[in-house]
Amino acid sequence: MSLLCLYLLKTNNETDKIYTGIFAFYMYKNTITFKLKIDIGEFMNEVLKKIQEIGIVPVVVLDDAKNALPLGKALMEGGLPCAEVTFRTAAAEESIRIMAENFPDMLVGAGTVLTTDQVDRAVAAGAKFIVSPGLNPKIVKYCVEKGIVITPGCANPSDVEQAIEHGLEVVKFFPAEQAGGLNYIKAIAAPYVGVNFMPTGGINPKNVRDYLAYNRIVACGGSWMVKGDLINAGEWDKIKELTAEAAQIVKESRGK
Repeated sequence: MSLLCLYLLKTNNETDKIYTGIFAFYMYKNTITFKLKIDIGEFMNEVLKKIQEIGIVPVVVLDDAKNALPLGKALMEGGLPCAEVTFRTAAAEESIRIMAENFPDMLVGAGTVLTTDQVDRAVAAGAKFIVSPGLNPKIVKYCVEKGIVITPGCANPSDVEQAIEHGLEVVKFFPAEQAGGLNYIKAIAAPYVGVNFMPTGGINPKNVRDYLAYNRIVACGGSWMVKGDLINAGEWDKIKELTAEAAQIVKESRGK
């Protein structure tokens, strides 16, 4: 680049100046774009790496944002510093904001995201990743272009191939048990060697070990430690206990 600039200063050929200037601008623009893509990619990889380290992502439905603070505390103290707060209720956005602000070391994401407006609201509230029940190309493209981590729901080879087309390497497998479970994931994973999975739906303490033992599973989404009745009853100690048990399962399953 510096040599091109030096040539522009010394040459007297106007045509050369024009074409060399265009080429130099093109190279400069694409260098910035390339660096930006690398930076975005590194951020996305860091988020997914952290999800993999945590192993189990609590899938949360909050009817009242006032429960976000004690729930976040219970999850943190229980050993799963992560929450996928689903946009199934009006309290989701504020709940994400409360968790993200009060627990900076917690990986807070948004689930059941169905529109780009929800993506914007979730990210503005502090969400570090987006999860959707299905693969909506519009939402996936929107997130990828903005450098937002997204794991869309995939339940068949066609879904996985759409995810690959958008440059994704991790997808949600949903609904996991109902769609065929671990055996189906192993079958669908075989031809797609560059894709890993985050199964959600029907995951529980009895089957989660088997999922986590498979090397193509990044993490599992589960709600047994954050059931609605426990949250609404304010059973924070029980949630902390169940969370600690889930965290221990991750350690045992992955030899930590």
